[in-house]
Amino acid sequence: MENLFKPSEIINAIKQIIPSIPITLEIAVIATILGLLGGFILALIRINKIPILYSFSVTYISFMRGTPLLVQIFLSYYGIPILLNMINLYWGTHFNINRIPSIIFVYVAFSLNEAAYLAETIRSAILSVDKKDIEAAHSIGMTKSQIMRRIILPQAMIVAIPNLGNIIISLIKSTSLAFTIGVMDMMGRAKAVSGNSMRFFEAYIGLALLYWLICIVIEFLIHKLEHRFNFLKKEINANDQIIKY
Repeated sequence: MENLFKPSEIINAIKQIIPSIPITLEIAVIATILGLLGGFILALIRINKIPILYSFSVTYISFMRGTPLLVQIFLSYYGIPILLNMINLYWGTHFNINRIPSIIFVYVAFSLNEAAYLAETIRSAILSVDKKDIEAAHSIGMTKSQIMRRIILPQAMIVAIPNLGNIIISLIKSTSLAFTIGVMDMMGRAKAVSGNSMRFFEAYIGLALLYWLICIVIEFLIHKLEHRFNFLKKEINANDQIIKY
């Protein structure tokens, strides 16, 4: 029986995979930050229906949401070197394609993918803000940037947090695709560990447990953040009641 399944190898695999957790989290954090920035810009373009850019944003979001992330990773991995070679050819630059770390292509692919998904979450959250609050802010002389910063974003965050949490959890799990282009993340390490020990089942059980634990921690943090913003929502509603009174 021990030859078929060896529980001690699960612990051994976990110990060897743990050092790769920072790489997985690094991919997730960078993709989330850049994705939020790109998603916010795309959301504003769609809300304001800026000519030309609006059509581009709709097409971009449709493409990124309608194609597999794995394909997008390969497009980044093979496409960026071609683009840089074209720049070298036409502009006389000297970008060294061979010195680009594989993880850079992962950052690009994941960030662009996250921007498409976050754009819709941010857009719907912004549109959920009561127009009366925005009109009231205009009436007291607030600028557009002040209204966005003090009125729209705080209320939009309350709506966006649950969806944002789901997207981040999905992103954590999707980082397992990074190993396909040689990035030694958790998945890549598990593949190497299982190949060395020939204990594939035990290694992937250990990997699954680690992903699960990370997602539980993120769910806990998102829940705390959501709880915090719910207090903010109650304060906003209480202030509205006082003003109306």
